[in-house]
Amino acid sequence: MRHHFLFVVGGVMSGVGKGTSTAALGLTLKAKGYKVTAIKIDPYVNVDAGTMNPVEHGEVFVTVDGDETDQDIGTYERYLGVDITKINYMTTGRVYQSVIERERNLEYGGRCVEVVPHVPEEVIRRIETAAKAAKADITLIEVGGTVGEYQNILFLEAGRMLQVKHGKSVQFALVSYLPVPPSVGEMKTKPTQYAVRTLNSAGILPDFVIGRSEQAMDKPRKEKIAQFCQVPVEHIISAPDVSSIYDIPDMFEKQEFSKKVLKSFGLRAKKNDLSAWKKFVMARKNGHKEVRIGVIGKYFSTGDFTLSDAYISVLEAIKHAGAKAGVMPKIEWLNSEEFETNPKKLKELDKLQAVIIPGGFGSRGIEGKIAAINYVRKHKIPYLGLCYGMQCAVIEFARNELGWKQANTTEINPKSDHPVIDLMAGQEDNVKGKKYGGTLRLGAYKCKLATGSIARQVYGEDLISERHRHRYEFNNEYKAELEQAGLVIAGTSPDNRLVEIIEVKNHPFFVGVQFHPEFQSRPLAPHPLFVGLLQAAKNLHR
Repeated sequence: MRHHFLFVVGGVMSGVGKGTSTAALGLTLKAKGYKVTAIKIDPYVNVDAGTMNPVEHGEVFVTVDGDETDQDIGTYERYLGVDITKINYMTTGRVYQSVIERERNLEYGGRCVEVVPHVPEEVIRRIETAAKAAKADITLIEVGGTVGEYQNILFLEAGRMLQVKHGKSVQFALVSYLPVPPSVGEMKTKPTQYAVRTLNSAGILPDFVIGRSEQAMDKPRKEKIAQFCQVPVEHIISAPDVSSIYDIPDMFEKQEFSKKVLKSFGLRAKKNDLSAWKKFVMARKNGHKEVRIGVIGKYFSTGDFTLSDAYISVLEAIKHAGAKAGVMPKIEWLNSEEFETNPKKLKELDKLQAVIIPGGFGSRGIEGKIAAINYVRKHKIPYLGLCYGMQCAVIEFARNELGWKQANTTEINPKSDHPVIDLMAGQEDNVKGKKYGGTLRLGAYKCKLATGSIARQVYGEDLISERHRHRYEFNNEYKAELEQAGLVIAGTSPDNRLVEIIEVKNHPFFVGVQFHPEFQSRPLAPHPLFVGLLQAAKNLHR
């Protein structure tokens, strides 16, 4: 069967929802019997997302094969229910790096290598390789940024060239913002008209326009866009704000978006089954008992705003688990630095039914995290520590159960007299040489679970596979003393060399994991650890 490609680009401004629109459309196309994959193109010169600040860029998502990507790859995985690999992610830096390496290897046969056509050709090569690797019928390609920016013009050129090559098998959808200025009280289409004309200047005519706004587009607005943008009125899709991103597939289905896309490709639906997804959506809305989950981190604030995108996979994993556990999670974002400046605020943890400390790096806020862990451990509040959250739990236990007041991670204090968390073997040269990009322990690794542990109980199996992103680890030199003091080693690498999971005894749920289980949680397959945490929270009597 012939491959089909649909590019999704943004208009007017960033953050309008290209990622969720792409993922939701992919889900509905998959429900109609087609194999779908999705690609994200980031217009950054960064080779990957690993060195980007989460407050500026959002979460760094890790693929099963160890790529550090934009958070949209995680969105695709959650909606499509598949593992997406590194070939499906590219950046400007990555593309240029490949072109330069090929030139150095004489793969261009001595020709003069130019930005056009060689850079767009490399983009096309990557797109076609990803489509073939996934054996996809339809490949969705999200181009980051907004049309009109210099940064993504080469990716638009790649799309134009691919359309010349494959004709109607390549189509374009513009996700554009339609403002409703309060002083005017009317939805304005002019910004979208300009966005379409800007796309036209790149030699591209959009086949679909997805109109993002606070409220639904009415018929006159659709007709105006159709008239001035040369897009069939039936191909203009209204995408108003919804209470949950998981409602978007149904919203698209009511407008027959995926059916229209298939028709434009000359295809027909083989089936139409969104029943499992609809069941999940209903389960989320029907959760009866509210449980308050505190997420303690430091990547929240940007000025006066809270940026939950820094922990988006954690947030979504909580939602998935809530539907499974039959509860309504209420997330409370807590800045760990506040526990350092005002320890009395720890009492606020009493109003919670569970606490999560997600991953992170650096010294900022770590003492607040350790203080919070001590509080929830002593007060029997269900706890899940992810990556850094696990390391902080080990430090807290060492300080307060063994009396090692200077216990720490060598990431923060290289001269600690009890470095219970230390640099992984083989990482010394990377740190000394400042080789930080792509050198963490990344991707999926197996872990064997201890009999009788909470982890073994919630997973229901002896051997699991989870995704990692870290450079420091549990220091085995202190393993015997920590275990003797009551720390439970609940999971290790198959060769027993690395401690992957720790727990404490006589607690409703206290688990720290060196990996990132949130990356593998899906709406239709919620992660066992998050489900276990919420079930413990649900049963907590306070």
